[in-house]
Amino acid sequence: MGDDPRLVLLRRADCHLCVVAGETLQRIAGEAGLVAEERDVDADPALQAEYGDRVPVVLLDGQEHSYFTVDVERLRRDLLLG
Repeated sequence: MGDDPRLVLLRRADCHLCVVAGETLQRIAGEAGLVAEERDVDADPALQAEYGDRVPVVLLDGQEHSYFTVDVERLRRDLLLG
């Protein structure tokens, strides 16, 4: 895993779904003792090419976990929160 954070939210500015997903992800990350990092897809041409308008996207351990909304039940299970 290296220095990469366990949880990353790929988002863009002026995206209401991204704001909601960010709040949800931060809450769940806190429950797990983690800090979720946010990355703007428009600031990275590679991310923009890969994800386009399909944001927000949650990455868990570098793998796509969910998109458009945070799959709370699945994420809690995958983080061993119950």
